[in-house]
Amino acid sequence: QVQLVESGGGLVQAGGSLGLSCAASGRTFTTDAMGWFRQAPGMEREFVAAVAWNGGRTYYADSVKGRFTISRDNAKNTVYLQMNSLKPEDTAVYYCSAGGNTVRLRAGTGDYWGRGTQVTVSS
Repeated sequence: QVQLVESGGGLVQAGGSLGLSCAASGRTFTTDAMGWFRQAPGMEREFVAAVAWNGGRTYYADSVKGRFTISRDNAKNTVYLQMNSLKPEDTAVYYCSAGGNTVRLRAGTGDYWGRGTQVTVSS
């Protein structure tokens, strides 16, 4: 059974930092894109960041560019999201996604999804 498990969410003040991790099990994703989405209350889920299978290319939503950094460790089957200079509008449940190429993943059609981790940024 394939599972993606996110960790690292929590409460932080505006301007602070948080690091999220997503560990995959049940299969390896060394030839697949991995990425992050988020969903704020009352809003649709939106793309945050994606990384190609070898970590060579990364993609970001304009709203997080320059503040968030996505990376992956294929030996650990894990993708990370380092979030700096956090803003209250970054408050959301953050979901990990994996599977397919970066085009598919960025479109929200990755094969697998985690259950999410809450990130709350206070002003």
